[in-house]
Amino acid sequence: MSPGRRWLTIGRPWSSAAEVRGAQAARAKKSLGQNFLVDANLQRKIVEALGASPDDEVLEIGPGRGALTRHLVGRVGRLTLVEIDDALAAALRERFDGRPDVRIVQADVLDVDLPSILTKPENTRVIGNIPYNITTPIIFKLLERPRPLDIVLMVQAEVADRITASVGTKSYGALSVGVRSVARVERLFKVGRGAFRPVPRVESAVLRITPIRPEPLDPTEEERVRRVVRASFEWRRKQLRKILRDHPALNIKADRVNEVLNQQGLSGQARPETLEPERFVALANALL
Repeated sequence: MSPGRRWLTIGRPWSSAAEVRGAQAARAKKSLGQNFLVDANLQRKIVEALGASPDDEVLEIGPGRGALTRHLVGRVGRLTLVEIDDALAAALRERFDGRPDVRIVQADVLDVDLPSILTKPENTRVIGNIPYNITTPIIFKLLERPRPLDIVLMVQAEVADRITASVGTKSYGALSVGVRSVARVERLFKVGRGAFRPVPRVESAVLRITPIRPEPLDPTEEERVRRVVRASFEWRRKQLRKILRDHPALNIKADRVNEVLNQQGLSGQARPETLEPERFVALANALL
Protein backbone atom coordinates (compact mmCIF):
# COMPACT_ATOMS: atom_id res chain seq x y z
CA MET A 1 0.00 0.00 0.00
CA SER A 2 1.42 3.39 -0.90
CA PRO A 3 2.06 5.66 2.12
CA GLY A 4 -0.45 8.26 0.91
CA ARG A 5 -3.43 5.92 0.89
CA ARG A 6 -5.77 5.67 3.85
CA TRP A 7 -7.93 2.58 4.25
CA LEU A 8 -10.81 1.95 6.60
CA THR A 9 -10.06 -1.73 7.06
CA ILE A 10 -12.84 -3.80 8.58
CA GLY A 11 -11.84 -6.28 11.25
CA ARG A 12 -12.89 -8.50 14.16
CA PRO A 13 -11.26 -10.34 17.07
CA TRP A 14 -8.86 -13.08 15.91
CA SER A 15 -8.68 -16.58 17.26
CA SER A 16 -6.52 -18.78 15.02
CA ALA A 17 -2.74 -18.49 14.65
CA ALA A 18 -3.19 -17.15 11.12
CA GLU A 19 -5.58 -14.48 12.37
CA VAL A 20 -3.18 -13.47 15.16
CA ARG A 21 -0.36 -13.03 12.63
CA GLY A 22 -2.67 -10.95 10.45
CA ALA A 23 -3.64 -8.75 13.38
CA GLN A 24 0.00 -8.25 14.35
CA ALA A 25 0.86 -7.26 10.79
CA ALA A 26 -2.01 -4.75 10.76
CA ARG A 27 -0.95 -3.23 14.09
CA ALA A 28 2.55 -2.80 12.72
CA LYS A 29 1.12 -0.61 9.94
CA LYS A 30 -0.86 1.95 11.92
CA SER A 31 1.12 4.67 10.13
CA LEU A 32 -0.94 3.81 7.04
CA GLY A 33 -4.07 5.00 8.84
CA GLN A 34 -5.87 1.67 9.15
CA ASN A 35 -9.01 1.81 11.30
CA PHE A 36 -10.89 -1.39 12.17
CA LEU A 37 -14.66 -1.59 12.38
CA VAL A 38 -15.33 -3.38 15.67
CA ASP A 39 -19.12 -3.12 15.74
CA ALA A 40 -20.40 -6.60 14.82
CA ASN A 41 -23.94 -5.34 14.30
CA LEU A 42 -22.74 -2.86 11.69
CA GLN A 43 -20.69 -5.54 9.99
CA ARG A 44 -23.79 -7.70 9.62
CA LYS A 45 -25.89 -4.72 8.57
CA ILE A 46 -23.50 -3.88 5.72
CA VAL A 47 -23.51 -7.47 4.44
CA GLU A 48 -27.28 -7.71 4.72
CA ALA A 49 -27.58 -4.52 2.66
CA LEU A 50 -25.86 -6.31 -0.22
CA GLY A 51 -28.59 -8.95 -0.24
CA ALA A 52 -26.34 -11.62 -1.76
CA SER A 53 -27.67 -15.17 -2.16
CA PRO A 54 -26.01 -18.60 -2.61
CA ASP A 55 -26.34 -18.08 -6.37
CA ASP A 56 -24.37 -14.80 -6.38
CA GLU A 57 -20.78 -14.00 -7.21
CA VAL A 58 -19.40 -11.31 -4.89
CA LEU A 59 -16.33 -9.08 -5.18
CA GLU A 60 -15.08 -7.62 -1.89
CA ILE A 61 -12.68 -4.69 -2.01
CA GLY A 62 -10.35 -4.23 0.94
CA PRO A 63 -11.39 -7.17 3.12
CA GLY A 64 -8.69 -6.39 5.68
CA ARG A 65 -9.06 -8.80 8.59
CA GLY A 66 -12.13 -10.39 7.02
CA ALA A 67 -15.01 -9.17 9.15
CA LEU A 68 -17.35 -8.78 6.19
CA THR A 69 -15.78 -11.80 4.56
CA ARG A 70 -16.79 -14.13 7.39
CA HIS A 71 -20.43 -13.12 6.88
CA LEU A 72 -20.13 -13.84 3.14
CA VAL A 73 -18.21 -17.09 3.07
CA GLY A 74 -20.60 -20.00 2.67
CA ARG A 75 -23.52 -17.68 1.96
CA VAL A 76 -22.56 -16.74 -1.62
CA GLY A 77 -21.63 -18.92 -4.57
CA ARG A 78 -18.22 -17.40 -5.27
CA LEU A 79 -16.25 -14.77 -3.35
CA THR A 80 -13.27 -12.84 -4.73
CA LEU A 81 -11.26 -10.69 -2.30
CA VAL A 82 -8.97 -7.89 -3.50
CA GLU A 83 -6.59 -6.76 -0.74
CA ILE A 84 -3.60 -4.46 -1.30
CA ASP A 85 -1.88 -5.17 2.05
CA ASP A 86 0.47 -8.13 1.55
CA ALA A 87 0.40 -9.25 5.19
CA LEU A 88 -3.39 -9.13 5.41
CA ALA A 89 -3.71 -10.90 2.06
CA ALA A 90 -1.39 -13.65 3.29
CA ALA A 91 -3.46 -14.06 6.46
CA LEU A 92 -6.63 -14.32 4.39
CA ARG A 93 -5.05 -17.00 2.18
CA GLU A 94 -4.11 -19.05 5.22
CA ARG A 95 -7.48 -18.51 6.85
CA PHE A 96 -9.51 -19.60 3.80
CA ASP A 97 -7.05 -22.14 2.41
CA GLY A 98 -8.84 -25.07 0.81
CA ARG A 99 -12.07 -23.22 0.06
CA PRO A 100 -12.72 -23.43 -3.71
CA ASP A 101 -15.39 -20.73 -3.44
CA VAL A 102 -12.94 -18.08 -2.14
CA ARG A 103 -10.23 -16.40 -4.20
CA ILE A 104 -7.75 -13.84 -2.80
CA VAL A 105 -6.09 -11.33 -5.14
CA GLN A 106 -3.26 -9.35 -3.54
CA ALA A 107 -3.23 -6.11 -5.56
CA ASP A 108 -4.33 -2.51 -5.79
CA VAL A 109 -7.90 -2.65 -7.06
CA LEU A 110 -7.15 0.24 -9.44
CA ASP A 111 -4.55 -1.94 -11.17
CA VAL A 112 -6.76 -5.02 -11.49
CA ASP A 113 -8.62 -5.95 -14.68
CA LEU A 114 -11.79 -6.80 -12.79
CA PRO A 115 -13.60 -8.73 -15.56
CA SER A 116 -10.61 -11.08 -15.78
CA ILE A 117 -10.97 -12.21 -12.15
CA LEU A 118 -14.75 -12.61 -12.22
CA THR A 119 -16.83 -15.36 -13.79
CA LYS A 120 -19.72 -13.11 -14.84
CA PRO A 121 -18.82 -9.46 -14.18
CA GLU A 122 -22.27 -8.17 -15.15
CA ASN A 123 -23.91 -10.43 -12.55
CA THR A 124 -21.44 -9.71 -9.74
CA ARG A 125 -22.31 -7.87 -6.53
CA VAL A 126 -19.59 -5.64 -5.06
CA ILE A 127 -19.03 -4.80 -1.41
CA GLY A 128 -16.22 -3.06 0.42
CA ASN A 129 -14.66 -0.21 2.31
CA ILE A 130 -12.97 2.44 0.21
CA PRO A 131 -9.62 4.20 0.76
CA TYR A 132 -10.84 7.73 1.26
CA ASN A 133 -8.38 9.63 -0.91
CA ILE A 134 -9.05 7.47 -3.99
CA THR A 135 -12.77 6.93 -3.55
CA THR A 136 -13.73 8.59 -6.84
CA PRO A 137 -11.33 6.57 -9.06
CA ILE A 138 -12.52 3.33 -7.48
CA ILE A 139 -16.19 4.16 -7.96
CA PHE A 140 -15.69 5.07 -11.59
CA LYS A 141 -13.61 1.93 -12.12
CA LEU A 142 -16.47 -0.14 -10.75
CA LEU A 143 -18.81 1.66 -13.14
CA GLU A 144 -16.75 0.72 -16.18
CA ARG A 145 -18.37 -1.76 -18.55
CA PRO A 146 -19.37 -4.48 -17.94
CA ARG A 147 -20.97 -2.97 -14.84
CA PRO A 148 -21.77 -5.11 -11.80
CA LEU A 149 -25.28 -5.89 -10.67
CA ASP A 150 -25.07 -3.92 -7.43
CA ILE A 151 -22.45 -2.06 -5.35
CA VAL A 152 -22.49 -1.46 -1.57
CA LEU A 153 -19.60 0.66 -0.31
CA MET A 154 -18.53 2.36 2.89
CA VAL A 155 -17.16 5.81 2.07
CA GLN A 156 -16.39 9.05 3.82
CA ALA A 157 -19.65 10.79 4.74
CA GLU A 158 -18.61 13.89 2.80
CA VAL A 159 -18.24 11.84 -0.38
CA ALA A 160 -21.64 10.25 0.18
CA ASP A 161 -23.05 13.77 0.51
CA ARG A 162 -21.53 14.78 -2.83
CA ILE A 163 -22.77 11.73 -4.71
CA THR A 164 -26.32 12.04 -3.39
CA ALA A 165 -26.47 15.86 -3.36
CA SER A 166 -29.61 17.61 -4.55
CA VAL A 167 -29.47 19.70 -7.71
CA GLY A 168 -28.72 23.34 -6.93
CA THR A 169 -26.71 22.69 -3.76
CA LYS A 170 -23.02 23.38 -3.20
CA SER A 171 -22.26 19.67 -2.88
CA TYR A 172 -23.79 18.87 -6.27
CA GLY A 173 -21.06 18.51 -8.87
CA ALA A 174 -19.26 16.36 -11.42
CA LEU A 175 -19.22 13.35 -9.09
CA SER A 176 -22.98 13.57 -8.54
CA VAL A 177 -23.72 13.75 -12.27
CA GLY A 178 -21.09 11.23 -13.31
CA VAL A 179 -22.45 8.50 -11.05
CA ARG A 180 -26.16 9.29 -11.35
CA SER A 181 -26.15 9.47 -15.14
CA VAL A 182 -25.52 5.71 -15.26
CA ALA A 183 -26.67 4.43 -11.85
CA ARG A 184 -29.22 4.89 -9.08
CA VAL A 185 -27.75 5.87 -5.72
CA GLU A 186 -29.11 5.39 -2.21
CA ARG A 187 -27.51 6.51 1.03
CA LEU A 188 -28.25 3.65 3.41
CA PHE A 189 -26.93 4.66 6.84
CA LYS A 190 -24.19 6.52 8.70
CA VAL A 191 -21.29 4.86 10.49
CA GLY A 192 -20.01 6.97 13.37
CA ARG A 193 -16.37 7.35 14.28
CA GLY A 194 -16.91 5.50 17.54
CA ALA A 195 -17.50 2.25 15.64
CA PHE A 196 -13.78 2.06 14.78
CA ARG A 197 -10.57 1.39 16.64
CA PRO A 198 -8.54 3.52 16.50
CA VAL A 199 -11.15 6.24 16.12
CA PRO A 200 -10.83 8.05 12.75
CA ARG A 201 -11.24 11.79 12.30
CA VAL A 202 -14.16 11.55 9.88
CA GLU A 203 -17.67 10.15 9.77
CA SER A 204 -18.54 7.41 7.30
CA ALA A 205 -21.61 6.32 5.37
CA VAL A 206 -22.73 3.26 3.45
CA LEU A 207 -23.97 3.75 -0.12
CA ARG A 208 -25.79 1.51 -2.54
CA ILE A 209 -24.97 2.19 -6.20
CA THR A 210 -27.10 0.24 -8.66
CA PRO A 211 -26.14 0.51 -12.35
CA ILE A 212 -29.15 1.19 -14.55
CA ARG A 213 -30.25 -1.66 -16.81
CA PRO A 214 -30.55 -1.59 -19.75
CA GLU A 215 -27.64 0.83 -20.22
CA PRO A 216 -29.08 4.35 -20.57
CA LEU A 217 -26.13 5.56 -22.67
CA ASP A 218 -23.82 4.00 -25.22
CA PRO A 219 -20.03 4.44 -24.74
CA THR A 220 -19.86 7.42 -27.13
CA GLU A 221 -22.67 9.19 -25.30
CA GLU A 222 -20.98 8.56 -21.94
CA GLU A 223 -17.77 10.15 -23.20
CA ARG A 224 -19.72 13.20 -24.40
CA VAL A 225 -21.39 13.59 -21.02
CA ARG A 226 -18.06 13.26 -19.18
CA ARG A 227 -16.50 16.00 -21.32
CA VAL A 228 -19.34 18.46 -20.83
CA VAL A 229 -19.76 17.72 -17.11
CA ARG A 230 -16.05 17.94 -16.36
CA ALA A 231 -15.71 21.26 -18.20
CA SER A 232 -18.86 22.66 -16.62
CA PHE A 233 -17.85 22.00 -13.04
CA GLU A 234 -14.26 23.09 -13.59
CA TRP A 235 -15.82 26.49 -14.29
CA ARG A 236 -18.83 26.07 -12.03
CA ARG A 237 -18.93 29.75 -11.05
CA LYS A 238 -19.35 30.82 -14.67
CA GLN A 239 -22.54 30.89 -16.69
CA LEU A 240 -23.41 27.97 -18.95
CA ARG A 241 -23.10 29.88 -22.24
CA LYS A 242 -19.58 31.06 -21.43
CA ILE A 243 -18.49 27.59 -20.29
CA LEU A 244 -19.73 25.86 -23.43
CA ARG A 245 -18.38 28.58 -25.71
CA ASP A 246 -14.96 29.20 -24.15
CA HIS A 247 -13.80 26.06 -22.32
CA PRO A 248 -10.79 24.65 -24.24
CA ALA A 249 -11.87 21.04 -23.66
CA LEU A 250 -15.09 21.60 -25.64
CA ASN A 251 -14.14 23.90 -28.56
CA ILE A 252 -17.72 24.66 -29.61
CA LYS A 253 -18.58 27.67 -31.77
CA ALA A 254 -20.71 30.38 -30.22
CA ASP A 255 -23.48 30.05 -32.81
CA ARG A 256 -23.77 26.32 -32.11
CA VAL A 257 -23.88 26.91 -28.35
CA ASN A 258 -26.72 29.44 -28.71
CA GLU A 259 -28.62 27.14 -31.06
CA VAL A 260 -28.44 24.14 -28.71
CA LEU A 261 -29.29 26.16 -25.60
CA ASN A 262 -32.43 27.40 -27.37
CA GLN A 263 -33.31 23.88 -28.52
CA GLN A 264 -32.92 22.52 -25.00
CA GLY A 265 -34.85 25.36 -23.41
CA LEU A 266 -31.86 26.33 -21.27
CA SER A 267 -30.81 29.80 -20.22
CA GLY A 268 -27.28 30.77 -21.12
CA GLN A 269 -27.07 32.41 -17.70
CA ALA A 270 -27.74 29.16 -15.86
CA ARG A 271 -25.05 27.71 -13.58
CA PRO A 272 -23.90 24.08 -13.91
CA GLU A 273 -25.27 23.06 -10.50
CA THR A 274 -28.83 23.82 -11.65
CA LEU A 275 -28.86 21.07 -14.30
CA GLU A 276 -30.11 17.58 -13.43
CA PRO A 277 -28.06 14.61 -14.75
CA GLU A 278 -30.70 14.03 -17.45
CA ARG A 279 -30.32 17.61 -18.70
CA PHE A 280 -26.55 17.19 -18.92
CA VAL A 281 -27.05 14.03 -20.98
CA ALA A 282 -29.39 15.76 -23.42
CA LEU A 283 -27.15 18.84 -23.62
CA ALA A 284 -23.98 16.83 -24.26
CA ASN A 285 -25.57 14.74 -26.99
CA ALA A 286 -26.98 17.81 -28.71
CA LEU A 287 -23.69 19.72 -28.56
CA LEU A 288 -21.23 16.99 -29.48
